[in-house]
Amino acid sequence: MFRTAITLACLLALPAAAQTATEEIGPWRLACATDRMTDRTECLLRHRDPVERSAVGPALTLEILERHGQLLPAVTARELGLDGAARGLFALAGAAQLRFDRNTMMELPCGLEGRSLVCVPRAADAPRAAAELPAAERALVRMTGLGAPGGGAEPTELRLSDTRAAMERLRRLQPPGSAPPPPPPGLDLRELLGRGLRLIQ
Repeated sequence: MFRTAITLACLLALPAAAQTATEEIGPWRLACATDRMTDRTECLLRHRDPVERSAVGPALTLEILERHGQLLPAVTARELGLDGAARGLFALAGAAQLRFDRNTMMELPCGLEGRSLVCVPRAADAPRAAAELPAAERALVRMTGLGAPGGGAEPTELRLSDTRAAMERLRRLQPPGSAPPPPPPGLDLRELLGRGLRLIQ
């Protein structure tokens, strides 16, 4: 059963000029906004529980997004600001480790897209990630690289359900190929991160 609500987090993550509503499908939250000028609908589908909370800036979350016509798992931190710029250090030398159920772990290299940190499967792993995601009952996620706890840290466990239904709903609202392309890296954020790295060297 879908429950509709307005959430501040989604209002911050999607264009301010569009009206945003959120549907809860199991543990997934689907937020879509339609631009009244272009009629283009942009959606975010993310797990309600964070991968990692942050005292400042956005939390790291498990998200499902479209890449090259496929719906893939991703670990993201959306709309990084000055107070959460440390998250962007992952973009320079970080990755997310992701494991569905008892399947083999895959690595999701991180990068900057606009002002967001986005970690997605490599092209070689994308078909497997797309196949494992809909039926998975559990996801283990661990961040590695600069600023992360390290390979020995206990991963975050996320319980999954209704994933296939959430993905189908996303497809109805945002058909294949209609998602906007990833934005280019935010130059201001890259410069900020570069300054931060120079300070700690």
